Amino acid sequence: MAFEDILFEKRDGVATITINRPNVLNAFRAKTVEEMLEAMRDAENDHDIGVIVLAGAGDRAFCAGGDNSSRGSSANEGGYGGRGLVGLPIEELHSAIRDSRKPVIAKVQGYAIGGGNVLATVCDLTIASDKAQFGQVGPRVGSVDPGWGTAYLSRLVGEKRAREIWFLCRRYTAAEAYEMGLVNKVVPADQLDAEVEAWCREILALSPTAIAIAKRSFNADSENIRGIGALGFESLALYYNTDEAKEGTQAFLEKRRPDFRGKRRR
Repeated sequence: MAFEDILFEKRDGVATITINRPNVLNAFRAKTVEEMLEAMRDAENDHDIGVIVLAGAGDRAFCAGGDNSSRGSSANEGGYGGRGLVGLPIEELHSAIRDSRKPVIAKVQGYAIGGGNVLATVCDLTIASDKAQFGQVGPRVGSVDPGWGTAYLSRLVGEKRAREIWFLCRRYTAAEAYEMGLVNKVVPADQLDAEVEAWCREILALSPTAIAIAKRSFNADSENIRGIGALGFESLALYYNTDEAKEGTQAFLEKRRPDFRGKRRR
């Protein structure tokens, strides 16, 4: 398969999907998400694959979320069409990660910000470099993830922490992310590849059917969030058409502080 925005490798039972847009900190556009979905389907249907790893190219970022420079461009080219994440099949990607019978590991070597933080949250396991940073930026640019990125995040880190992450848009070190339960393990940057490989080998030595059943069981407890997310994205589509949301995009592109309250409907 020929891809433009990702690298896809299958080796010794492990499928690795790498977002290959380091010039924009591996921020994703529509094409990126569609290619990741295609790779996820391929890995899911390959009986020789037992683990899927999501990664980002380069040493600066795992993923910086949606490519805000594409917002306002055509839906075909930029994927946003002025509608933010609603213009991308991001719900489908989250579902593909959740629905895969195989464990999905996020390998985070740098920034996992915005939608990138949500991707790491949705993955079954997250292993991070000590140089990694996590956080949300949605409310800074007139956006939000109304599903797994909020409701499921609170299950991982607790309600108070999850609200702090979204209401303040701070950044957190890998050590802080580990302490709050967002990360499974933190290792020195030069040991990240080896650590992820070791975890993959351990998983591959176990019963794939037992693991698939365990994953389905874990998912069943939080499956209602899928419905919450679907409802939330419908609301988000309406929000992205408001002057308030558009102000976030415009301010980002103009590199200035947004005036959300001045654009808010009374």
